[in-house]
Amino acid sequence: MSNDVAAVLEPIVEKLVAASWSDRDGFKAELLAAASDVAPLAMVQPWLEERAKSLDMELRWELEEVIEDLQPAPEPEPEEEVPEEEPVDPNAPLKASDLDLVYDDPRGIRVHRTKKAPQRWFLTQMDPYSGQPRSMELQPSELEEIKTQLAGSPYWVLGSGAAPRV
Repeated sequence: MSNDVAAVLEPIVEKLVAASWSDRDGFKAELLAAASDVAPLAMVQPWLEERAKSLDMELRWELEEVIEDLQPAPEPEPEEEVPEEEPVDPNAPLKASDLDLVYDDPRGIRVHRTKKAPQRWFLTQMDPYSGQPRSMELQPSELEEIKTQLAGSPYWVLGSGAAPRV
C-alpha cells in the first residue's frame, strides 16, 4: 500500500517542487485531494513527512501545511455543565464570609449580622472559663436590649448602619 501512496503522490510533489511560489497553492490543493483519496491518513502522513525531509525548508513548510490540513479537526470538548444554584439551607452552618461585623469592642465583645436576608444577629464574647470566643444567636428582644446597652459606644463599625440612634 505504501507503494500506492508513493505512486500517486510523488508526481504531484514533483510538480510542487518545480512550480514557482505563486503556483504552489494549486498543487497543494491537488496533493491534499489525492492524499485524502489514496489511503488512510496513517499511511499518507509518514510518507509525506519522510518526503519533506529531502526538500529545502520552504517546500518542507508547504508539505507540512498539507499534513496539517489532512489532520481531522479535533472534537470540541464537551462544555461543562454549570450546576444550578442549590437553595441555601437556612439551618446550614454559617461561615465567616457570611457575616458582617457591626460592633467590635477590643475587650472581647463582637456583634455580627448575616449578609443575606433574613438577617440574623450573633453576639460573640470570651468565655471567662476557657478564654475561647463563644457565639450565640440573638433574638429580636435580646438584640434591642444589647443595642440599648451599647448605645453611645465608640466601637460600632462605621458604615454598618447598625448603630442605635441616641
